[in-house]
Amino acid sequence: MTKAMWSPGETQHEHREIRGFASFDDPESLSYVDSNGKPNFALIQQTDEFRALRRRLTTFIFPMTALFLASYLTFVLLSAYAHELVSTKVIGVINLGILLGLGQFVTSILITLGYARYAKRRLDPQRKLLAEKTGVEE
Repeated sequence: MTKAMWSPGETQHEHREIRGFASFDDPESLSYVDSNGKPNFALIQQTDEFRALRRRLTTFIFPMTALFLASYLTFVLLSAYAHELVSTKVIGVINLGILLGLGQFVTSILITLGYARYAKRRLDPQRKLLAEKTGVEE
């Protein structure tokens, strides 16, 4: 592949933002940061590392959202339409409805702890890999 050369009167900084068919940069050394030091998000989103990070995030978020919504809607529907079931005494004055309500807090805490563990093990290493490739840090 032929590489275009700068004319003697031009500097490389004057044309830093120009990309397209006739680029003065090597394809392997694309800059993910513009001349002002701001990340080029459109270019970063096209990388395989970003796609992998996005895929890992969605594979956790969608199932956990569905699990929580199913849990919450079950609690609401049982509370609204199954009065006899939720008013069943379990221990003393504590009935099944109170336990199901407290279960919503437990579900939220477990999902939060699960996400923190998942992010630490699966998302953070991928984010660091993406940051190293693009040269963009927080």
